[in-house]
Amino acid sequence: MAKESSLLETASLDVFARECINIFIHAAQSLSIPRSIGEIYGLLFASPDPLPMEAIVERLRISKGSASQGLRWLREVNAVRAVYVVGDRRDHFIAETELRRLALGYLRESVEPQLSRAGDYLNRVGEAVPDEKRSEAARFAEVRFKKLRRWHRFAAQILPIILKVSQKL
Repeated sequence: MAKESSLLETASLDVFARECINIFIHAAQSLSIPRSIGEIYGLLFASPDPLPMEAIVERLRISKGSASQGLRWLREVNAVRAVYVVGDRRDHFIAETELRRLALGYLRESVEPQLSRAGDYLNRVGEAVPDEKRSEAARFAEVRFKKLRRWHRFAAQILPIILKVSQKL
């Protein structure tokens, strides 16, 4: 909490920027995304001008490594993009503000790969179900395994539909 209060009191950030950063810190935390990614996105969202990484590091008081990793992840999910600024060879970044693009990027880069890997994990759970069918523990494990398989099938069926519908919004 100390970092949040020191960041939110930073003189180089106006009140609007501080409040936007605060919103995106909490949004990132609710999605189990690192806090620094919420800070970076919030700063870019609140900025009327594209910002180079050095300005992001300075304004947020984060390390270059943290800024670099955060910007890389945000670019992968299409939450930010690099733009050209005349007379400056550095990359400058702006926030994507279309919710559809943000959601699609997150689903494609975070949820879809996890769903693919879940099949392997599910196979391992199935192999771990005890063979002795008469024991209560084995019956319980079998019921829970079947539930996991149904959840996985449902998610695998619904995600492509969500992606398709989201593209049309």
